[in-house]
Amino acid sequence: MSRIDLEAHFYTKDYIKTLSENKGYPKFIYEYEEGTYLLCYTDDVCRPYRSTFLEKLLDVDENRIKEMDRVGVSKQILSLSAPGVEQLDPMIAKRLARETNDFLSKVIEKHPDRFGGFATLATQNPDEAADELERAVRDLGLRGWKTHSNYGATYLDEERYWPILEKAERLGVPIYLHPTVPAIRELRKYGLALAAAAFGFGVETAMCVMRMILGGVFDKYPRLKIILGHLGEGFPFIYKRIDYSFIKPTLSREDVPKIKKKPSEYLRDNIYVTVSGNYHEPAFICTYQTLGIDKILFATDYPYEDPAETIHFIENLPLSSEEKQRIYHINAEKLNLV
Repeated sequence: MSRIDLEAHFYTKDYIKTLSENKGYPKFIYEYEEGTYLLCYTDDVCRPYRSTFLEKLLDVDENRIKEMDRVGVSKQILSLSAPGVEQLDPMIAKRLARETNDFLSKVIEKHPDRFGGFATLATQNPDEAADELERAVRDLGLRGWKTHSNYGATYLDEERYWPILEKAERLGVPIYLHPTVPAIRELRKYGLALAAAAFGFGVETAMCVMRMILGGVFDKYPRLKIILGHLGEGFPFIYKRIDYSFIKPTLSREDVPKIKKKPSEYLRDNIYVTVSGNYHEPAFICTYQTLGIDKILFATDYPYEDPAETIHFIENLPLSSEEKQRIYHINAEKLNLV
C-alpha cells in the first residue's frame, strides 16, 4: 500500500551551525555538562535535543529509508524543521534557504522514489522569496512551500508577503503552514507545556489562518491551497462558530471585514488537513464529517512522532479501504505532491 508522508522533517549541518552562531533568537545553545543542545525559540521557551535525535533529523539517506520500510511509509515529502529561517538576518536567511533547497534537491535526486520536498524561503524579502519558490519548483522539482505560523512579530496575512502567495497560486503548489512557538508572550508563560504541541502551536496556527481569511487573502488568491497539520488545528470543531460575526443580524456588516464569503467557506475551499500528531477518533470523525475525506492527508511528523502510531490510528478508524487509500496517497496525488 502506498503511503505518502507529507510532514517529515530534516536538518542540515549548516542549519545547526547557523542557529548555533545566531546572536538573537531562535538559536541553538550547547549545554556541555548535559551533552545536549537547547533550541531556544525565544528567551522563555527552549527545547532540549539529544545528539541521537539530531542524528535522525540529519539523516536523509539509507537509515531513514530503512525506518520508512520498517513502518510501511512509501515516500516522505521532506521539509526543514522548525524554527526555519524566517527570523534570521535577511542575508543569512536568503543564503541558507537557497542552500537548503539545493541540498534537498540532491537528496531527492538520489532517492526519487522515496523523497520529495517542500521549499524553504527567506520571507524577509518577499519578492526574492517568490523568485526562490519559482526556482525551487520549476528547477529543483520541489512540491510547495513549508512555512511557519509567525515570523517573530509578523504573520503571513500581511500584504508584504502576498507576492509569495501570488507565486504559490500561479505555480499551483500548496503551502504547508506549520506551527512554531507563538509570538504571543502569554502563550509562553509555562514553557513548552503551553507554547508547543499540546496547545500553543495549534492556537497560533489557527489564528494565522483566521487572519488570512479575514484579511482577504483567499479572495485575492482563490486557488491558493493551505495544508494544516493535527486535523486542522481545531478548525473542524469550530467550523460553524467562526461564521458568527457574519451571520448574526444584531451585528452590522460595517463591523466585519469585507470578504466575499463566510469564513467557513474558505476552510471548505482552501484548506487541507493532515492527521499528524492528533490520534483521537472523535476528533477525526468531526474532521471527516466537516471537511470530507478528500481534504484529509497522511502525515506523521517524523521524527518527532512515531509513524507506526499514525498508521495504527488510521487502520483502526471506521473507514473503507478506498477511504484509507485517499488519506494515504490519492489526495496527495491530486494535489501534485508526489
